[in-house]
Amino acid sequence: QVQLIESGGGLVQAGASLRLSCAASGRTLSIGDMGWFRQAPGKEREFVATISWTGGNTNYADSVKGRFAISRDNAKNTVYLQMNSLKPEDTAVYYCALGPRWGGSSKAADYNYWGQGTQVTVSS
Repeated sequence: QVQLIESGGGLVQAGASLRLSCAASGRTLSIGDMGWFRQAPGKEREFVATISWTGGNTNYADSVKGRFAISRDNAKNTVYLQMNSLKPEDTAVYYCALGPRWGGSSKAADYNYWGQGTQVTVSS
């Protein structure tokens, strides 16, 4: 039984920065990857970034590479998403996800626990 709690969303102007957090509780001893997905109105959920729990290997979607940075704090079972140079296109609900295997997967099916989502809105 795992619970993921996201925080840090909000309303910012284009070019600003925002940091999202996701804390995992419960049975988290077998974490492989933790990642972030997002879903904008009228669009499908898309991959944003992922990080392996032990090695810290990262993988990013092309749309955010160079602007976003994912990191983790193993002691706190928390993953972060630092978002810089935000664009209106980044506006979406951001979901934290946990998967039992690591490998930098961008597939939602490889993650079996999900947070409730946090809204990020970027104004032009």
